[in-house]
Amino acid sequence: MTAPEDEVVDLVSSLIRFDTSNTGELETTKGEEDCARWVAEKLREVGYTTEYVEAGAPGRGNVFCRLKGADPSRGALLIHGHLDVVPAEPADWSVHPFSGAVKDGYVWGRGAVDMKDMCGMMIAVARHLKRSNIVPPRDLVFAFVSDEEHGGTYGCQWLVDNRPDLFDGITEAIGEVGGFALTVPTKDGGERRLYLIETAEKGLSWMRLTARGRAGHGSMVHDDNAVTEIAEAVAKLGRHQFPLVLSESVEQFLTAVSEETGYDLDPNSPDLEGSIAKLGGIARIVGATLRDTANPTMLKAGYKANVIPATAEAMVDCRILPGRKEAFERELDALLGPNITRTWERDLPSVETTFDGDLVDAMNAAILAVDPDARTVPYMMSGGTDAKAFVRLGIRCFGFAPLRLPPELDFAALFHGVDERVPVDALQFGAKVLEHFLTHC
Repeated sequence: MTAPEDEVVDLVSSLIRFDTSNTGELETTKGEEDCARWVAEKLREVGYTTEYVEAGAPGRGNVFCRLKGADPSRGALLIHGHLDVVPAEPADWSVHPFSGAVKDGYVWGRGAVDMKDMCGMMIAVARHLKRSNIVPPRDLVFAFVSDEEHGGTYGCQWLVDNRPDLFDGITEAIGEVGGFALTVPTKDGGERRLYLIETAEKGLSWMRLTARGRAGHGSMVHDDNAVTEIAEAVAKLGRHQFPLVLSESVEQFLTAVSEETGYDLDPNSPDLEGSIAKLGGIARIVGATLRDTANPTMLKAGYKANVIPATAEAMVDCRILPGRKEAFERELDALLGPNITRTWERDLPSVETTFDGDLVDAMNAAILAVDPDARTVPYMMSGGTDAKAFVRLGIRCFGFAPLRLPPELDFAALFHGVDERVPVDALQFGAKVLEHFLTHC
């Protein structure tokens, strides 16, 4: 009988070979349907009944299947992954980003860590459970969805709004960007692997700023220039530092790391961010969870060099801590002043749950079953996932895509990065952990 770890590498490599680049435009986004139908076929091969759903537009393919559990009175568990990826420029890569190459102990390609690694593990474990006639403790719903990389308008958001029946009975969920290993130095001179379980993620809000002035000829004196107004607002916002606010998830993470390393990660430490920087690549993610952020990303103004335009615009990517939305908006308004109008172009909520309960116990047990010297800890993700849609149905969401990573690998840099890759043995480890978890959850 084929074990999940025996086929997971081939599955991930095959998934990467589907170019599912999500440009954010319906006309140029491609590949999701072909990939979703391939996933459905891999599941049907072993006996699953699958449902293929297009989310609001042709080609935005999603696949669902359910494995009945032993106790129908318990809420079902959703295991979800997205099939789309961000675009990649082949000229920048060491290998073709859609080759799925397996070399030097890694599977290479766009989506290797975001998140076709988890999708491959899901398929491998789902196939194993069905082939082996294993009945899990509760119903399991496997979902492979589209459009996560552009906010889920043609993916999870559409599915929640239009097909809530697909989520009947689901009370909890696991998805991406959690369960991966962070190796830290210990106080006694050794090392300890911490597995970071995502219990929270910041809100995702894309804000449009608009300045209005008096149009005119570029050769004249103007004291009411929309371009000047928007440039000053963007510069002020881009340099602004929002206050330090620690959520429960972040405090628990800092406490755990401090206990292991001896680093001074006390919230009142004058150099908290300096201490966090010692954690290496993951510090970029952790550092972004200490406060709200508002990063200007796009500017738009004018149509001719000698014409002062009547309006100028900027887009700002705002990531907001749980419970901070109203305070964040007040701070924005005070900072921007009355001459700038702001509107939310996309406004998705923060997500936060507690690091406790039977599901957390099952995650911990699954990790320790394969890596007995490890420790699981909660953390907050600075980005966003499809959990933002599922929480609208009252589903309790975690990030748990287990990977045992080598200490030298800058995992955070691989997300949307050049030469994205995942270790072969990390995939095999993850498949074993996921199998244990889904048979004991």
